[in-house]
Amino acid sequence: MKSCFFIKPRTVAILCAVAISGGFVAHRAQADEWNKRTILTIDQPIQVTDTVLQPGTYVFKLLESNSDRHIVQIFDGDQTHVINTILAIPNYRLQPTGRSHFAFWETPPGSARALRAWFYPGDNFGQEFPYPKQLAMLNTPPPPPAPAPPAAVPPPPEPAAPPPPAPQPQTAPQPQTMTQQPAQEPVGIAQNTPPPAPEPPPAPPEQPATLPATASFYPMIGLGGLLSLAVYTLLRVVRLA
Repeated sequence: MKSCFFIKPRTVAILCAVAISGGFVAHRAQADEWNKRTILTIDQPIQVTDTVLQPGTYVFKLLESNSDRHIVQIFDGDQTHVINTILAIPNYRLQPTGRSHFAFWETPPGSARALRAWFYPGDNFGQEFPYPKQLAMLNTPPPPPAPAPPAAVPPPPEPAAPPPPAPQPQTAPQPQTMTQQPAQEPVGIAQNTPPPAPEPPPAPPEQPATLPATASFYPMIGLGGLLSLAVYTLLRVVRLA
């Protein structure tokens, strides 16, 4: 007796979808292995040769070329815009790892880090990014600065004039102690004092212009008689002599 198995159309559709998805995943894995597609997310600016990548998400892939496997393309996060295409240099590492590895040059503080090399998971060979000469040896310390030429020796300064003599400090007055001395009698001290100037004599009283008519004529008459008698006696004496 023969038995027949009937498969529902829904089951057939599910199996076909699984097969298609499996084939897509296998093709996608092979494509990633071929172009080394790697997603890089950074939170600070980095420099890749002459391009500065700002914080964000970027995609690194190798160019679809069979002749040169060291042409790196950098895309934005949506892979809709090619930011830069770089001709890299082959680089080798001894121990591969199971994840992508990015090596950076040491850069001065405050400047963007420079991406040196990129390795795909499980590969010994990677891509090294070339830089100009001034950036190729960023990890080496700069040479010491050249010594500055000796400064010209200035001529000796002229001797300065001697400073004026400092004023003598004044001695502070000594405090006097108040002691009670016995009372002494006052002593007279002779002084060479000039005598006072004499006072001017008082002015004589003014004489009246005319004497008051208070005397009488009788005394005058007597006086005239006596004078006449004296003259007569004098003449007589002279005559007798």
